[in-house]
Amino acid sequence: MKTVLVTGGAGYVGSHCCKAFAGAGWKVVVVDNLSRGWADAVRWGPLVKADISDREAVEAVLEEHSPDLVAHFAAYAYVGESVEQPHIYYGNNTAGTLALLEAMRAKGVTRLLFSSTCASYGHPVKLPIDETHPQHPINPYGWSKFIVERMLEDYSTAFGFSATILRYFNAAGCDPEGEIGERHEPETHAIPLIMEAALSGNDVFRVFGSDFDTRDGSAVRDYIHVSDLADAHVLAADRLLHGKGVEVFNLGTGVGTSVLELAEAVNRATGGQLRVELAPRRPGDPATLVASADRARQVLGWQPKRSSIDCIVQTALNWQRNRASR
Repeated sequence: MKTVLVTGGAGYVGSHCCKAFAGAGWKVVVVDNLSRGWADAVRWGPLVKADISDREAVEAVLEEHSPDLVAHFAAYAYVGESVEQPHIYYGNNTAGTLALLEAMRAKGVTRLLFSSTCASYGHPVKLPIDETHPQHPINPYGWSKFIVERMLEDYSTAFGFSATILRYFNAAGCDPEGEIGERHEPETHAIPLIMEAALSGNDVFRVFGSDFDTRDGSAVRDYIHVSDLADAHVLAADRLLHGKGVEVFNLGTGVGTSVLELAEAVNRATGGQLRVELAPRRPGDPATLVASADRARQVLGWQPKRSSIDCIVQTALNWQRNRASR
């Protein structure tokens, strides 16, 4: 049986990928320090509570389970927080990954599947954004991931590592079967926030920016269902088992949805009328971020199946309603 060690497997994207790996026949082992993950989201294999910076602990897990590859999700991912506290982003996302790579090198595990981000591109100079787009991050979160991408190139050249870099656009939605979902403390992601506002009946959903150069003035983003992301990871992992060097794939739909269109989708799903408040745009927010994911479709054979905005909203709504009823 193939074995994958999943760092950050108690988090949002990591837990959904654990489910997909297990469904594809992989043995799953999770390493997570639970600082931002949830133990009850680890359902498809053992949980080792450890920090990726703890080389001794990570080496012990690698020694015990001899994984075929490591899928690395353990990262902080709040853009605003990264601006306010860059030290924790470089400490965890970048230095933590260096410690992980050194533990892997010590134990002869040389394949890494890396959870990266479209934040490494910065402001788009062309749309849709493909993998050749220049990378000029505009915040410490994007830089922390960008530096790891360079590290992987260098580890490949120097030590024979093989790596696949997956640059996500806007991960969204929840497990269609309702077993796991999206929750953060504090919550900063648009879809959970808009769900909370819609279901409470009292809260207002703030739309940051109504004067962008877009079809309705609000920012446009490429929302990709988290379960579609997870499917891409399984396909990429199977390819990585036989690959050499470093490959990069965007994961998005190529379809943009504005924030106001997202609000309309929530109204359709709930039958309500969400209270929307227009607010000034946030510094550094691009008007439009839309992926070209042609390479993932052509090379990996990946096809998003659940990423219509209505499907994303419905699965998120189901998750929020189930949580509220517990």
